[in-house]
Amino acid sequence: MTSPDRAMGAVLGSAVGDALGAPFEFGLPGAFRDRFPDGVGELCGGGGWDPGEATDDTQMAVLVGESLLERGGLDLPDVFDRFRRWAAADPKDIGLQTERVLLGGGTWDRAAALDFQVEGRGAGNGCLMRASTSAVHFAPQGRAATMEAGRRLAALTHGHRAAWEGTALLHELVRVALLGEDPLTVVPDVLAEVGADERERWATVLAPGWRPEDATEFNGAVWPCLGSAVWALRTTGTFEEALAAAVDLGGDTDTVAAVTGMLAGAVHGAGAIPDRWTATLHVPLPGFGGRVLGADELRALACALGDA
Repeated sequence: MTSPDRAMGAVLGSAVGDALGAPFEFGLPGAFRDRFPDGVGELCGGGGWDPGEATDDTQMAVLVGESLLERGGLDLPDVFDRFRRWAAADPKDIGLQTERVLLGGGTWDRAAALDFQVEGRGAGNGCLMRASTSAVHFAPQGRAATMEAGRRLAALTHGHRAAWEGTALLHELVRVALLGEDPLTVVPDVLAEVGADERERWATVLAPGWRPEDATEFNGAVWPCLGSAVWALRTTGTFEEALAAAVDLGGDTDTVAAVTGMLAGAVHGAGAIPDRWTATLHVPLPGFGGRVLGADELRALACALGDA
């Protein structure tokens, strides 16, 4: 049985990581430690973000979660419509690939595939960043169901199979953590469930000896993003330490920290997330009547998803 505290940890932890990393996005490695030499960071704002303001990472996760609850399960056309409504409302941040797919006029089941055919790119980490709510919801259904849901949700906006398999992997690692088990110990078994054409590359970035400096792509791609999150979890002992390590990598800091927070929150539980990080946390939802969710609403969402 999954733990409500860990479910809240995954959803809230991802949002906190998002807001913590946003001001450092596209910065150099070490910028977080330069700002906070003692390693005790704050939701400081900057780069166009207010202190505690979550980005598109958490906004899209909320949209997925609310669709799952309101539709009674996975309704892919509904999720896509919510994404499209959000994208049309001019959010402060949206990935270039995601924007093309959502606003290009394609149907929910063809838009990402058509974009991939034209652009040849579809392995961005935007499919990972929004996975906290769906990972919590599908966890009680077991490994096969949770991994397949990850693939299907990723395919709404990402046409590359690596994005589908990466989201499936993340879903399963969160599921294991929600059960109170160590997700790092199941990596070899989970890799066996990954499509053969993608398995070797994923095995490389999830290997115990892999480090972010070994990445062959910018961490805006799915491989180093998830690899860095797993590395941060593996090499630290607390939720705070994991997020500080993730943000200090530089690059796509909000998403790497959101994925790290998802995993670390599921492992350590919501009780490990500092109050100073949740007090100012807020999630605007462009296109949805000016709604802004706080930490309490995210906790309630996580609990409802875990029970549904």
